[in-house]
Amino acid sequence: MAEVRRMKPKDVRRKVQAGEALFVCAYDNEEMCGRMRLEGSMTLGELNSRLSGLAREQEIVFYCK
Repeated sequence: MAEVRRMKPKDVRRKVQAGEALFVCAYDNEEMCGRMRLEGSMTLGELNSRLSGLAREQEIVFYCK
C-alpha cells in the first residue's frame, strides 16, 4: 500500500505545476466537487477514466475542504 502523508499547499502546487503529481478532489459527489474544485484539480470520475493509463508510481494528491 502507498504511503499517505500530508503536504503543504505550496508543495502540492509546485508538484502539480511541474507535472509531478495529479491533483484530485476527493468528493465522490460531482456536484460537491464542482463547488469545492481547486485550480488544476480533477474529479474522481476524471481520475477513474485515466487510471488504466497511469504508471504505478504516479503520485496522486487528494484533497477535501
